[in-house]
Amino acid sequence: MKTFKAFVLHNTDPVKTSIEEWGVDQLSTDGVLIKIAYSSVNYKDGIVGHSGMLAEWTPLIPGIDLAGTVLESTDSRFKEGDEVIATSYQIGTGHHGGFSELARIPADWVVQKPDGLSLRESMILGTAGFTAALSILQLEKNGLTPEQGPVLVAGASGGVGSLSVNMLANRGYEVTAGTGKEQEHDYLKSLGATNVIHRDELIDEEGKSTRSTRWAGAIDPVGGKTTQYIISTLSYGASVATSGLAGGLDVSTDVRPFIGRGINWLGIDSVRCPMSIRQQVWEHLASDLKPTSLEAELSQEITLEQLPTTFADILEGKVKGRIIVKL
Repeated sequence: MKTFKAFVLHNTDPVKTSIEEWGVDQLSTDGVLIKIAYSSVNYKDGIVGHSGMLAEWTPLIPGIDLAGTVLESTDSRFKEGDEVIATSYQIGTGHHGGFSELARIPADWVVQKPDGLSLRESMILGTAGFTAALSILQLEKNGLTPEQGPVLVAGASGGVGSLSVNMLANRGYEVTAGTGKEQEHDYLKSLGATNVIHRDELIDEEGKSTRSTRWAGAIDPVGGKTTQYIISTLSYGASVATSGLAGGLDVSTDVRPFIGRGINWLGIDSVRCPMSIRQQVWEHLASDLKPTSLEAELSQEITLEQLPTTFADILEGKVKGRIIVKL
């Protein structure tokens, strides 16, 4: 394949996007050349594709996730025919990414697809699934067990949230899902949520650092005043795993919940997560943390041509579950 089709972003004002025919020689020369089967759309893709604000240079092929088959490799760890996954690092933000039929990715950013996942399933998971699994593993590393009480998932109808709900429920946790979309209550219960509450109940408008305790743990892909509220309501010794900023960057609290209740605020970074941990998380995603609702409930499939509309929808909170791009 000497030429390939790609969704290309030009960092102009306003941002210009187009479907273009590129040559393989327009990609980097080192690393693993991958024939992409699927990519996926994440909140970060929406930011890049809608505003171009994260693109360090253009033209750029965005898409922070991809899965496919190795065509050639300059690294002995990968050979032609290997099925691989690549997510995060600078993929789709400072290095050509997954919204394309081909990609050449640095070998240190590539993971062999574990047994137990298809290429399609790996992209239904993608960065969102990786983040959800890493959050759960970190919470459990800090002592969370199903017997301790309800676990909150904020932003539950989004990618990280919906996958977290299903994974936690499958592990025996009582899950409370927070969402601003009343029409998605049945959807979240079908994923395993025991209770569904409106996101307005999870916003700290009063600036209180402590309230009555409610949660044995929490997954927080939202940030801002939602994080403030969660911190103020965690049970003694509980943890919150924060991975997102859709609700804002600023969090205002004081030391009381930390020194008075011994709570833990865990930062979840999927971008620079070490490869040794990354491989372990993908193994969990293919086995004990693999969601049971990967197909009908959690995913929908689009083409490259539908990306601009999808970017706008994801930034406006109109998307539920996961959207994958078939190449």
